[in-house]
Amino acid sequence: MSAVLETAEVDLHSRGSRERLAQMIVTLFDHWRLAPADQALLLGLSPDSRATVARYRRGEPLADSADLLARAGHLLGIHKALRILLPHDTDLAYRWVSTPNRRLDDRTPLEIMKQGYEGILAMRRYLDFERGR
Repeated sequence: MSAVLETAEVDLHSRGSRERLAQMIVTLFDHWRLAPADQALLLGLSPDSRATVARYRRGEPLADSADLLARAGHLLGIHKALRILLPHDTDLAYRWVSTPNRRLDDRTPLEIMKQGYEGILAMRRYLDFERGR
């Protein structure tokens, strides 16, 4: 008997999915060693909105916002690309966002991502390009 793989669609608008997504994001931020203000900025919040990130850390779900869910998806995509590009060096994969990069004019990827949604997309596209080389 052959096993059939079924792909279940994930409803990102369900509370449970957004709770799991919040936990993945705060864990990623911990791995990246980001300051609370930077965490808020990457999620599209004011740097003074650290209380919102703290609520996510305590288990509350991400807000049901298209912008926030897209940002979270792209941040996790960046993490996935780094793990693929650097499969044997997780420390480097986690440090990558805060390390100056010659290809980015000696800026850190975090500096670019903090410029807003377009900065996050630029880093995602950059890593996707590097994966395809």
